[in-house]
Amino acid sequence: MNDKNLTQPTLAVALHYDEEHAPRVTAKGAGDLAEQILAVARANNIPLKESPELVQVLSHLELGQEIPPALYLAVAEIIAFAYLLKGKVPKNYQQE
Repeated sequence: MNDKNLTQPTLAVALHYDEEHAPRVTAKGAGDLAEQILAVARANNIPLKESPELVQVLSHLELGQEIPPALYLAVAEIIAFAYLLKGKVPKNYQQE
């Protein structure tokens, strides 16, 4: 079999951030389930960010689990990206 015909399994992780607690894993899956997670996100106009390394790490967390402090910066960058796309600012944001 030719390696070009092999496809990497799709992996997806969804996070929820309420601006008061650390983001939590709300959905995760590989293959068809990952595609369903992505389809729901697209259908609900939720910004998507491709970060294979971060998704790989996040996929090891349990559903409902808060992300660990070691991932705060990486996830904060993605949340900032999503806010920018949506034209939103965090609660109590004060521009200097």
